[in-house]
Amino acid sequence: MGGALAALEEAYARRTRQGPAVGYVGADVPVELLTAAGLRAIRLTGDPESGSEPGDRFLGRGVDPAARSVLTRLLDGAFGDLDRVVVSHDCEASLRLFYALRELRRVEPGRGLPEAYLVDLLHLPHRTTARYNRRRVGEFAARLEAWTGRRLDLAGAVAAHDERRRLLAAVAELRRVVPARLTGRQFLAAANAALPVTEHIALLARLLSEADRLDEHTGRRVFLSGSAHDTPHVYEAIEAEGHVIVGEDHSFGDLAVTGPVGTASLDALAEHYHRGTLTAHRATPGARAAYAAAAVRRCRAELFVSYCRESDEAPAWDFPAQRAALDIPAVLLEHQEYGRADLAALRKEPACPK
Repeated sequence: MGGALAALEEAYARRTRQGPAVGYVGADVPVELLTAAGLRAIRLTGDPESGSEPGDRFLGRGVDPAARSVLTRLLDGAFGDLDRVVVSHDCEASLRLFYALRELRRVEPGRGLPEAYLVDLLHLPHRTTARYNRRRVGEFAARLEAWTGRRLDLAGAVAAHDERRRLLAAVAELRRVVPARLTGRQFLAAANAALPVTEHIALLARLLSEADRLDEHTGRRVFLSGSAHDTPHVYEAIEAEGHVIVGEDHSFGDLAVTGPVGTASLDALAEHYHRGTLTAHRATPGARAAYAAAAVRRCRAELFVSYCRESDEAPAWDFPAQRAALDIPAVLLEHQEYGRADLAALRKEPACPK
């Protein structure tokens, strides 16, 4: 494998220790503002292979293991030279991670943990929520200007991130064709390659230009719902069984392919992040079910799989409504270990929904 896809895979594999950067956690961080401030932004991820004992000790084992793993890696210095960590309130685990980082920095300054900053955006469908979010986005923009001593280039940043979204939407279509021209694992790499936005744009454009030279993938077409996947482990396990993941509903995958911000203003940015979430922790079961039904049709999925990690209970609450809205078989995998998948249920032919 060569060309743009190989370069994206390489950038996806080396998401740590890349020099000074600002790390961020969660789907609600307005990354456009980090780019506008001239900062290198890296979305922090866990590692199922390295254990999480320190994170377990400070967060407790009732918190999503992905967050416990991120904290462990921060304590171990696995992310290299981070200037700061920006955390969004996209779920309870992210919020708990922020509080732990802030308190550890206060009581144990010798650990050298970076300063943590919370972007507390909410998603209730009210004008008061919109005003609250606008204030939070404005405060974040002002804080970034104070950190960097420079004015934000908001117009350039919004244009660049909107272009990346446009290209990612086109790349996502490569999974939806039959046969698929990208696997789920390859799409994760394309969407989450650790690159400055301009370099990412260039490689995504190259990937699209090379689409006719990509391999074809013909396994059973799976739509993956449930917990977010910040690593490729579960994708690799499912696709090793002969399936191909052609869509999903978490923020490292298809939910990163949102519409454009459009106008280069803080108002538009606040509105974009206010309305732009359908994750299990923020959307209603009915909204999630409607999204699943439409997405399954769009990507021509043949099997719906809801994968729910231990201590991440919210996605399982959506499954009954999702199953009722679908006309393909649906499987629920509950209480799964972080980065692992018990696929016994996928090896059986599930009953079609009534």
